[in-house]
Amino acid sequence: MANTPLLGCDFSSTPTRRKPIVMALGHEAGGRVMLERLERLETLDAFAAWLSQPSEWVGGFDFPFGLPRELVEHLGWPLQWRECVEHYAGLSRAEIRTTFAAFCDARPVGGKFAHRAFDKLAGSSPSMKWVNPPVAYMLHAALPLLLAAGVHIPGLHAGDPGRVALEAYPGLLARELIGKRSYKNDDKAKQTPERLIARKDLITALENGQTRLGLRLKVSHAQRDALADDASGDSLDAVLCLMQAAWAQRQGAPRYGLPLEMDPLEGWIVTA
Repeated sequence: MANTPLLGCDFSSTPTRRKPIVMALGHEAGGRVMLERLERLETLDAFAAWLSQPSEWVGGFDFPFGLPRELVEHLGWPLQWRECVEHYAGLSRAEIRTTFAAFCDARPVGGKFAHRAFDKLAGSSPSMKWVNPPVAYMLHAALPLLLAAGVHIPGLHAGDPGRVALEAYPGLLARELIGKRSYKNDDKAKQTPERLIARKDLITALENGQTRLGLRLKVSHAQRDALADDASGDSLDAVLCLMQAAWAQRQGAPRYGLPLEMDPLEGWIVTA
């Protein structure tokens, strides 16, 4: 799988021209991850078509690949991953919000949400959150498209072994490099010089290989400027996912670095 194309995806559940899905495409050689280009997809149909192309890649995708087992059991939904995803895909966003809000309302303050096994480890939002960020809707929009495209999802679903999809989380890698400093905001009024400096520091740290992944990012001057200038952080998040995909590719099939104790309903964030 060495030199297999790599991709990192910053996903939006309602993509638009202003807020597209961003794909960072590249490859790894000798511990260096080369960013080849960024692609922007403005519709879910375009994302579905991209996934379905005959090609080979290992990809890191920034959306949850599973719901918390505690939640699924409580709701009486199917406990097999594919059946659970298909049941979930059949619900509307309004039904999801109502169902999850009722679950949270019945629970004590401080423990409203159910979590997946690794959420604390990765610092990730519960995959049932429907606001700030709406990861429950991201899962709802994206996973059926992965299934329809027939991609391989290690530990969860057997598909085309040439196209390998893994759950990635840019925040995990970003925090390792710049701590809790904020580096992005979609709100123009909050796109501050401090956040620009944080993005530049993050890019420099990736180029210097300052992570436990043992990889260095290779970008051109123009690419570095483009990553720093995207104040939404979407381009940089796609590159962080690309780095996680490169690490997974180096671990190789069949598990791509996923732990043996991974819950086959919940999934796992690669590198967590």
